[in-house]
Amino acid sequence: AQRLLLRRFLTSVIPRKPPQGGWTSLTSRTLQTPQYNPGGLTETFICSATFNVQDGPDFQDRVVNSETPVVDFHAQWCGPCKILGPRLEKMVAKQHGKVVMAKVNTDDHTDLAMYEVSAVPTVLAIKNGDVADKFVGIKEEDQLETFLKKLIG
Repeated sequence: AQRLLLRRFLTSVIPRKPPQGGWTSLTSRTLQTPQYNPGGLTETFICSATFNVQDGPDFQDRVVNSETPVVDFHAQWCGPCKILGPRLEKMVAKQHGKVVMAKVNTDDHTDLAMYEVSAVPTVLAIKNGDVADKFVGIKEEDQLETFLKKLIG
């Protein structure tokens, strides 16, 4: 039922025709951050599987069609969101690509926030297009790890 609701909702907010330039293939982008090493000139890179959702088609491509994304619905003015966001990003990074984190700003994307979001922060675990799990509010790192491990299986 949730999958059907999601598809109906997305078809109502996503244009059926591609933009004039066409849609480009959207894959999870990897953020590489050089780390300072006081012992030498070598650099190490940290890969992050976190991205900001840009619009409805981006949500469809990178979240609904992905195997195991975690979606963080947040708002800039939300205090608990500012605590949960970095904590959740850290725990997702520890999963080494088994899970990706899509961040949706509810102020910028109210159309997407209408889907199963009644308060922020809301985190949805979407697996193969279905909501596998969900929580609202702040969680501790051990609770987040359990949440992610359950999603990965």
